[in-house]
Amino acid sequence: MGRTLENKKAIVADLQNLLQDMQLTFVIDYKGLSVAEITDLRNRLREKGGTCKITKNTLMRIAVEEDENWKAIQPLLKETSAFLMAGEDVGGAVKAYKEFQKATKKTELRGGVMEGKILSKSDVEALGDLPSKEELYAQIAGTINAVTTKIALGIKEVPGSLARSIQAIADKDAA
Repeated sequence: MGRTLENKKAIVADLQNLLQDMQLTFVIDYKGLSVAEITDLRNRLREKGGTCKITKNTLMRIAVEEDENWKAIQPLLKETSAFLMAGEDVGGAVKAYKEFQKATKKTELRGGVMEGKILSKSDVEALGDLPSKEELYAQIAGTINAVTTKIALGIKEVPGSLARSIQAIADKDAA
């Protein structure tokens, strides 16, 4: 039994609502994946704040038709498409997919869309190589800590060198 018009409209509305909260959507060809493998992919993405939607290309095309941020995805809508959507942790979602792909070797990344621009396969994979937000925070904290340590050592050295100079003058006068 086919889907009713109301059912299709609900799916399109759900896709539109979901896309509003996402930073990146990338498209994979999921042909050959079992239900267990798709569930595994969904679980990996969920941990990173992402989601995996499998829907007809026509419904996705209708969902993005009016949205300038996602309209660029239309050339990627062909054959069997799964839409992997990433929220705040874009790099983490791409890394999760890359790990899944390495384990299964059954999917093919077609490309993606971010901020209204279409991304090639290599562009999406490059996003996965970027450090996570937590790693960036750690790097910034380490840099700030190093700078403050150097300043503290420099400030400590001023009275120390002054004391050594006074001691040298006192020793010279005593001799």
